[in-house]
Amino acid sequence: MRHHRLTARAAVLAIRALGRTLRFDFRDEAGLMDPARPGPRIWLMWHNRILLVPYVRHRWIRHRTGAVLTSASRDGGVLADVVAAFGLASERGSSSRRGAAGLLALGRWLERGQDVAITPDGPRGPRYRLSPGVVLLAQKTGAPVVPIGVEYSAAWRLRSWDGFFIPKPFSRVQVIFGPCHAVPETNDDAAFEAERVRVEAVLDAVCPTR
Repeated sequence: MRHHRLTARAAVLAIRALGRTLRFDFRDEAGLMDPARPGPRIWLMWHNRILLVPYVRHRWIRHRTGAVLTSASRDGGVLADVVAAFGLASERGSSSRRGAAGLLALGRWLERGQDVAITPDGPRGPRYRLSPGVVLLAQKTGAPVVPIGVEYSAAWRLRSWDGFFIPKPFSRVQVIFGPCHAVPETNDDAAFEAERVRVEAVLDAVCPTR
C-alpha cells in the first residue's frame, strides 16, 4: 500500500509539472466548461488519452464533480489515488472484475446530478472498442454521453496494449468535448449492438488518431 501511494504521489507531481509546460486549446461543444449548464454527464475517452483529463477538470472545470471508474486491479488503485489528488472520487470495477458493482455505483453518482468518467476500452482492451456497459449505463440513467478527444502536437507513445500517449513538454494539447449524445433504450440484442457501435463511432469522431 505504501508503495502504491508513493507511485501515485510521484505521478501527480509529474502530471502537474508537465501540465504547466503545455499549451491547451479547447473546443467545448457539450458546455462542460459553462457553470450554467449542469450535469449529469457520462464522460467517455479512450484509455490511452486519459493522462491529462483529471488535470484539465481540476484546472478549468472544477465546478463539475463526480467519479471515475477505475479497475479493481493494483494499477487501478494507483489511478484512484491519482484522480483523488485532482478532486475526483473513484469507483472500482471494470469489464473483467466487479464490473456490475462499478456501473451500479456510477449510476448513483448520475442520479445525484454529478458526472462520471469512463475509459470504455479499459482496463485491458481491445483498444478502441467500446464496452457494452457504457451503453447500458446511459440507457438506465438517461444521462447523455460526452465524447472527449485529446490530441498532442508532439508525444511519446508507450508500447503498452493501448499505445498510451504522453505529451512532450511545451507541446500543444487540443481538448475536444464533443456534443452530448442521448442513448435511447433498445428492444433486442441487435438494436443494442447497433447502439454500441454508434456510440463507439461518436467517440472515434472526436479522437481519430490511431
